Amino acid sequence: MTQVLGKVVTFDEFVAKYPDNRGQRYELYDGVVVEIPQPTGDHEEIVVFLSTKITLEYSRLSLTYGIPKTVLVKPLENESAYSPDLLLLNLTNLVNEPLWKKASTVTQAASIPLVIEVVSTNWRDDYLKKYADYEEMGISEYWIVDYSALGGREFIGKPKQPTILICCLEEGEYRVSKFRGNDRIQSTTFPELDLTAEQIFSAGMIS
Repeated sequence: MTQVLGKVVTFDEFVAKYPDNRGQRYELYDGVVVEIPQPTGDHEEIVVFLSTKITLEYSRLSLTYGIPKTVLVKPLENESAYSPDLLLLNLTNLVNEPLWKKASTVTQAASIPLVIEVVSTNWRDDYLKKYADYEEMGISEYWIVDYSALGGREFIGKPKQPTILICCLEEGEYRVSKFRGNDRIQSTTFPELDLTAEQIFSAGMIS
């Protein structure tokens, strides 16, 4: 589970203090610093798999994109800052990002073609808070990869089963599509991406 730390802080205070040199991940939720637990191996295998497939695709298309190691996504409307499991950057727009040089932080949807969260025990953050903030920011595509079917029944149905939700922005709101089993992933960012939900889930069963 996530651990809430201390008092309410501003974004500037957050980036000045966190992350520190312990290698721990932190996020900021409306001024509250949250310590993110160490992910499982299955979680990280899925992140590696998706990072590889997406890198191959944007490289094939000669797009000026990149997947960074540690970059924060900050909604302008509140004192929050997220460290997504996978963040795809539009490198050409970074010159327009006011916080990029000093804090490796992006605030503009034009910098973020795609963001992916692989669901852990703090699943409500991915389905509720991050969903709302990414939508409000205007991020065009957001994937929620729930490989262990941890999310609530209102999101993944009953009986629960591993599900990928792909949220695509339409007229300022997310349209949500669900993918399971042999369903082929349908991405607006990468419409030719040849990948099924099961291939993504199976990436967490390699070891």
